[in-house]
Order: sequence, then structure tokens, then C-alpha cells
Amino acid sequence: MVNKFSRSVILTLLMAVGSSVSHGRVPIQEDVDPNSPAPVLLSETGSTRALAVTEKSLGRLDPSRVESRPFPYESTIVIFATNISLMKGEAANAFRVYVEDAAGRKYRFPVVAIEAFEGDGTSASTIYALKVRLKDAAGFWHPPVDAGDVMIGLAWRGMASNRVLVGLGHMDSGVKGDPGAVPTPWGLTSGEKATGRVRSQNYVGYRWSGDRMRFLEQATFGPTVAMDARLRRIGIRTWLAEQFDAQYPSLSNPYPGQPLKPNNAPSDCDNNQTIPDVPVTCFRDTYTMYQPQTWFMREALYGDTQLRHRVAWALAQVWVTSGTDVQQGRHIVEYHKVLSKNAFGNYRTLMKEMTLNATMGSYLDMARSTRNNPNENYARELMQLFTIGLYMLNPDGTYQLDGTGNLIPTYDQETVNDLTKVLTGWTFCENTALCPNRVIGAQNFIDPLLLINNNHSLTAKSLLNYPGVTNQNIAACTGCTGTAIATYANNSMDQALDNIFFHPNVGPFVSKILIQHLVTSDPTPAYVERVASVFNDNGIGQRGDLKAVVKAILLDPEARGDVKTDPNFGKLREPVLLATNILRHFNVRSADGSGASDGYITGRGEFTGMGQIPFQSPTVFNFYPPGYVVPGTSMLGPEFAIMTTGTAIQRTNFVNRFVFTAIPVPVAVNSPTGTALDLSDLQAIAAADPTGNQLVDELDRRMLHSTMSPAMKAAILPVVTSVAANNPLSRVRQAIYLIATSSQYQVQR
Repeated sequence: MVNKFSRSVILTLLMAVGSSVSHGRVPIQEDVDPNSPAPVLLSETGSTRALAVTEKSLGRLDPSRVESRPFPYESTIVIFATNISLMKGEAANAFRVYVEDAAGRKYRFPVVAIEAFEGDGTSASTIYALKVRLKDAAGFWHPPVDAGDVMIGLAWRGMASNRVLVGLGHMDSGVKGDPGAVPTPWGLTSGEKATGRVRSQNYVGYRWSGDRMRFLEQATFGPTVAMDARLRRIGIRTWLAEQFDAQYPSLSNPYPGQPLKPNNAPSDCDNNQTIPDVPVTCFRDTYTMYQPQTWFMREALYGDTQLRHRVAWALAQVWVTSGTDVQQGRHIVEYHKVLSKNAFGNYRTLMKEMTLNATMGSYLDMARSTRNNPNENYARELMQLFTIGLYMLNPDGTYQLDGTGNLIPTYDQETVNDLTKVLTGWTFCENTALCPNRVIGAQNFIDPLLLINNNHSLTAKSLLNYPGVTNQNIAACTGCTGTAIATYANNSMDQALDNIFFHPNVGPFVSKILIQHLVTSDPTPAYVERVASVFNDNGIGQRGDLKAVVKAILLDPEARGDVKTDPNFGKLREPVLLATNILRHFNVRSADGSGASDGYITGRGEFTGMGQIPFQSPTVFNFYPPGYVVPGTSMLGPEFAIMTTGTAIQRTNFVNRFVFTAIPVPVAVNSPTGTALDLSDLQAIAAADPTGNQLVDELDRRMLHSTMSPAMKAAILPVVTSVAANNPLSRVRQAIYLIATSSQYQVQR
């Protein structure tokens, strides 16, 4: 046995970024299986009790002679795992240990180090020793220190291991282990790993078909049959290249261009029907979110440039503005143009353009901030919500702690005050000579904010202070007048934005939020660090390249694979994505059958009650905060913040309404033509197979990546076949409803 494990100290967290990842490339190729194996925790011979020792016992470890013993709570033990193939640099922060006690309470114990114990560390046959601290990682839960036996399982890249027993305080009197669990002793062969010695399922489908469908759920507003067929034909990387260069918005769905109007609707712009059968839509199209919301949904349901639209939607939930405060739809359109333009651009450019965006200037008051009346709203949120967060982060997104174990703030009130001064003086562009889109009497949401020299603060300012900072201080502009003030103000803004942009928090902060929106709510620190390294350097020395970041997120091993068996992996489908995924699966179209281009969901009508109306976030903190922890767990689950009894019922009602009926055609003239599903292809499958198996299997493949459990199918199939075989449409509707409202579908995994 080759013992590479130091007895005195186990490796601390290693950099989880291999050389290939740091250059914007992830070691997933089109001709390589994207599936990661399920790790195997080793047990004692003849039992499912963990092969676990103290660190001091490693040097004299004989796996065949390990004696069972309990361990004190808050102590550190070493457990052993195999069937793992690590990338260069992949380390302890890629792993999580989940724990369940006899009362059903669940915890997460931190893995603080990992090292190859036997083998060369390059193949799945290597046995790894993992150093685990027996204390809840998040600090939310405190298991009884004398809990007895608990079950622990290892998760890696979204794949779950078998579960083994560990005694806390004493052995027995706790959980008895998983039903059907078998020993996994040292010397377990690769054949035994693959043939069911470890809890697993058989997932049947075309080559990597599950991974394709999972990818489309992450990169688009939902898979379609046609898109899946194309992805199978050209591969993920080619599809990404096409999407990065595709026309946006779709040619058939240009951005709305309603003219600017006064803040308050004039008397000739109301919703009264003054002439029979001739609608007056000025108010609807100008002073509500109707135009941007319906445009957004059309692009989500029918647009070809899905990836840019999806990333822009994610960014819209970071750089939040809202139609709840400014009821003029054009302001949302101009704001969204900044997001979509920069979705594959540079984050520093996005920061500058959003800072000067009139919509943001109105929403967070920068357009009203002057040296004599400064407003700190935008300055504060620029740091707290859009770039660095409240506390210092490690490269993997975990919090840094000071010498006494406390979080380290990224800034204080003086920093906010000084950044506020830097950003004073810009307001709505109302100079006819400089503002081509100005409309007299209307607020100019189209042109960038314009600097008014006399409203800019000329005092000295201090910016963010962090290791390596070189541009913290801005000198006063003594005696400045005219163009000198303009030069000083613009240079000060650029210096302040650079000061923020180069803060070490920006990479992990932004990367983690984008991972949460696209792939999984609670990514491992290793995943965050790999993506953050690409944010910091795209491989050619550029920082903030969002195209490289998006690519790294979607191609990462933690994202890819036909199936993820870790029950803690994934994300609750937010209402917008729940709706669009269901509708795109089934050829959404207009309710009157006139064509796809006329069918859509109005933003307010269908999402009211589900907690997420597009472009109408209740606060600048978005519909839900990225740091929300699911109650009763240690797991991040932002979307669960809007999952209540009421919104859960509304989600079910939404599915029911679309599956069994449609959004009807309104009576009013020049109104939406309603929305419906086209289930004809599934009706043919249902009609051809009276047993219902082919129908359920096809829906399993489309909606669940062929991961439906036998128990779930056994529950659904009798309900489907209880509908008469000569009514295939009703059978199809029943099957879709049961799957779409299931917890397994509600979580994007």
C-alpha cells in the first residue's frame, strides 16, 4: 500500500482550478462521456459501518483490523472513498458529507481535506482519505452530542454515494442504515461498484440524452423536440458557439419601441373605449409593463437566441430595477437592452453602462443625487448586490474570517458616503443638443444619464481598500471649473468602477449567483472557484469575460451528466422557468390556432400569485435573495423564499389551467390571442399503446431525463390508464399534469 497521506497534517483546501479551466476550458469534450461516477464510501468488512479512524491512526491503518468505535461530536475523523476521478487541482471543497440522525434531522459536515491514500490519484480505483469534522458546516443545527449512530453520505459533482454508519458519542440506539444497504469494504472491485453494490438506478435512453435535456433546461427557457434533435446532431460546444453569435432579439420579435410619454398619462392617453370597436391602447402600451412583458415571453417561448435571453434574465435578477415604481414600459426595454447587449460581453462594461442607464438612475435615485443632496441608494447596492457583497470571500466563494472567527466586512459607511459623492451630478438627459431621444415633457429613459457639472462633488474620496488595491484614493478637484469638472467627474467614476471591478470578491460573487440561476442553488465551493477563475482570467488575460463565464458554468463537470443522484443538487424552478419549460415541451401556440407568433402569456395575468411577475420585483433584492437557506436545512435554496402554501397552490393551478384547457382568447379587440398547448404527437403515442407505458416513458424522457423512479411510475400509470383508451387526449393531459406537478419535476436537477 502506497501511503501518500501525511500523518501530521492533511492537506488544507487546494486550489480547485486546473490549468485547463483557468484558460476558460473545461475538460469536457464532445466525444467524452459527461457522466461523473458515483463515489463509494468504504465500510468495515461485513457491515455498513464506515471505515473511519482518527488522524493519528492512519500510519498504522490495517483496513481488515479496524475496530468499531464512536467519535465525539466536533472531533475530526478520516473516512475513505473510491470510484472518484479528480481533475487537476480538484480538492476537498468539491465534496460534501450529508448526515441524518435517528430523528430524521439532517446536517452537513465539512470535508476539510482530501488526499490519495492508495493508488496514483489518477483513476477511479484510487482510494482517497477524507478528513471530516463532525460538526454542522452551516452552524444552523446542533445534533445531539450523544446521538448514537447516524448515516453519512458523500456527494461529489451532484452524485451521491452509499450511506454508512458513524457513531456520535456512542454506537447503536440510532439509525439502522438504509434498507438493502450492503458492505463496501476495502478491495471493492470496479465490477462490484458498477453492478449494484452501491445504491443506484438504471437510466435508459439515447447516448447522453439526459445530459442534453438537462443542458437545455439550464441554457434556455426549456427544451423542445426540435432543439434536442439539433443538439444531438451538432453537440453542445457547437450549439454554444452558434448562440454566442446569434441575432438578438429574434427578427420576428424586435424590442418594443413605444414612444416616451409624460410621467403621468395625459388626458388623450387613457383606456376608455371612445369609439365602438376601436380600442385605445395608449395607456396599456405606455404606462404598464404589458409591452415588455409580452415581448419577453414571446422571446422566451419562440425565440431562437435562447442563451442570451436566459443569461439576460439571470442578470436582470442581479441588476434589479422594477416596473412597480416606474409604470412606463419603455424604461424596462432600455434597461433590458443593456443587459442583453452585455450578457456575453465584459462585466466592467456592464457596470459602466448600467451606472449610466436612466432606468437604473431613476430606480435607485442616482439621477437625483447631487453634491448638495447626495443619495446613497445606487452606491450602496452597486457594492452590496451587484458586485462584491457585504463580506470578504475566499476564491471559492466561502467567507473569510478574522482571527476571532468573525466575518470581515467589505466596506463601511464612509466608503458608501465617498462612492456616493463620486456618483453625484448625473441626471436624465434633457439637453436637446446632446440627447437625441429627448421628448419635451417626458422623462428620457433612452439616452444615458448626462453630467451636470455644478452638481458633482469635488471633494477628496476614499474607495474600497483590499489587498493589492492601487486606486483607492481620489484627490479633490481644487479650483476646477467647466470642462475640468467634467473630466474630473468622468475619471472619478471610471476609477471607482475599476476599484470595485478589481476587488477579489467580484469573481466568486458574480460566478456563484450565475451558477445559482442557471444550474444549481447550492453549488460546491469547488464549482464556484473554477468558474471564478475564468471570470478572473479568460485564458488570454481578460477579466470579467461573461461569455467565458457562461461557457465555464454550463460545461463544468458539476453541471454536466445524464443524471444527478444527490438529492440536494439542483434548483427549485422559479415560476417563470416552470411556466416556459412546460410550455416549450409541448409546442406552445396561440389558443385560436392562428400560429405560434401570436401565442404568449401576459406577465401579470399568469404569474400573479406565484410570486414572480417579470420586471416587477417587489424590491431591489429581487424576488428572492441568493443567500436564502431552506428552513430546516443547511442548504441554499433562493427560489424557496417565494415557495409558500399560496404560491404552491398557484403553481399547481397554472399547470392545471394550461394542460386541461388554455388561456382563452379575450373578447376585446387587439388583445392577445390566448395560449394553448399542442399535444397531437403525444396523442398518437397514447392511441397506439393502450397500456400507457409508452406515453409515460416518453414524458419521462422529455421532462425528467429518464429518471422517473419505479415508485413514481407505479403511482402515475394506473391513474393514466383509468382514463378510457379511446380518449388519448385525456390520457395525455392526465399524465402531463401528474408529472409537471410532482416534486421531482418542480426541482430542476
